[in-house]
Amino acid sequence: MSYQVLARKWRPRNFASLVGQEHVVRALTHALAERRLHHAYLFTGTRGVGKTTLARILAKALNCETGVTPEPCGVCTACVEIDSGRFVDLLEVDAATNTKVDEMRVLLENAVYAPTRGRFKVYVIDEVHMLSTSAFNAMLKTLEEPPEHIKFILATTDPQKIPVTVLSRCLQFNLKQMPPGAIAGHLERIAGEENVRAEAPALRLLAQAARGSMRDALSLLDQAIAFSAGDVSEAAVRGMLGTVDRGHLVDILAAIARGDGPAAIAAADAMESRSLSFDSALQELGTLLHRIALVQVAPAAVAPDEPDAGRIGELAAAIDPETVQLYYQIAVHGRADLPLAPDEYAGFTMALMRMLAFAPGPDAKQPTVLPGSARAAAPGGAGTARGQAPSPAAPARAPMAGAPAFDGDWPALVRSLRLTGLAKQLAERCELAAHAAGRFELKLPATSRHLAERAYVDKLKAALAERLGAAVAVTVVLGEVTGATVAALEESARRSRIEEAEATVHADAFVRDLVENFDATIDSIKPVR
Repeated sequence: MSYQVLARKWRPRNFASLVGQEHVVRALTHALAERRLHHAYLFTGTRGVGKTTLARILAKALNCETGVTPEPCGVCTACVEIDSGRFVDLLEVDAATNTKVDEMRVLLENAVYAPTRGRFKVYVIDEVHMLSTSAFNAMLKTLEEPPEHIKFILATTDPQKIPVTVLSRCLQFNLKQMPPGAIAGHLERIAGEENVRAEAPALRLLAQAARGSMRDALSLLDQAIAFSAGDVSEAAVRGMLGTVDRGHLVDILAAIARGDGPAAIAAADAMESRSLSFDSALQELGTLLHRIALVQVAPAAVAPDEPDAGRIGELAAAIDPETVQLYYQIAVHGRADLPLAPDEYAGFTMALMRMLAFAPGPDAKQPTVLPGSARAAAPGGAGTARGQAPSPAAPARAPMAGAPAFDGDWPALVRSLRLTGLAKQLAERCELAAHAAGRFELKLPATSRHLAERAYVDKLKAALAERLGAAVAVTVVLGEVTGATVAALEESARRSRIEEAEATVHADAFVRDLVENFDATIDSIKPVR
């Protein structure tokens, strides 16, 4: 007897065995139980989530010899023939290969005839969005007012391409991508039924690789069984998929957290020696950083039995939340830049060196403070994480000889700083809220919140330290400003110059003569200084 692949062997035969689509199953079973049957259904969703399977189950529910029921018997002639794909009154059409209007007309001409064996003649049109505009127009009339014995079930992965006139005539159900947990649980049940030894971490890897598709997951399980000779272990699945052991990435992050560049690069070299995919490594690194951020914000969101849960907790305590966000952005952008790198190894290691280069130094303990962030301003102006004691501020160094002292004139100080770009805009739009002992608390309008990035604050802090000859601490908070900012003062001066220029022009005798005697008009006035 020939081998039957798992995706076909374990295809659901009834609503109860369908995984991950409870919202659709509930609506259809209620409709069948109450005999509220629509003439056209549209199932949408990505590949492998059960669109065609659901269509066949619905066809069995409509044609089961026990009557229209949400629980088809599965043993009558109609149910058996539908399962085997030879039921004469179930017509499955692949719209990807039958796109022309003539083919649709032939199909619809036969719709007027009564079903041969079943209660209803069911048309299942897969990938319906592939039909031509003329084919859609040809089916509109029949779709709107079909004979009593006709039911249409349309399936598509791209509902945006279906005309609105067709959508409005169908009951639409969106099938969701299945979560990895549900896929892994289903794979575990199937492995048990198949008497295949499978490790739970291996099944989780297969579930993640399936990207929400149960069919893809079953195909991968088939491949894993063949690859591992029936012993589906985590190591075998990683080797098959080319995925990176998270332990390598945890070691890399731990090395970066303690500033040990050689150890991080050595781990990358070990990954290269095993020919691991660095694209997958950056993807997994982003996932790992996401788990770390979750532990920092909502520890209960990460299951304690998750692999490396202990080490993830250690990293969450060792790396502050802002740095985790920075590392995440570097990993995401590093993956996007990977095709542009000389090779994958160079792209991956450059991302690691970027994390090392942009990691905050020992004096960078004052974070940018934004409302609603995971950090709040302490009374002394220092940023502290919720639930943690405030870090002691670094002592300010004594001013260098000849360095200017700050006299409280923030606009004058800003004009003397060597700043460019967005860091300069940050300084010009901030207002001094408080200053004491080398600490600057600045207030920034909420409309300019995009300037309160740590990189720009660090540049402003460096420029202030250079100008004043001493280490400074800078805290930026959002709030209303009174107008004592460089930007506001310059805008006020600009308006004054314009008003002065307008008054001068309107007072000029020659200009008045042109306006009064020649109907001249003044379009615009700009000051020349």
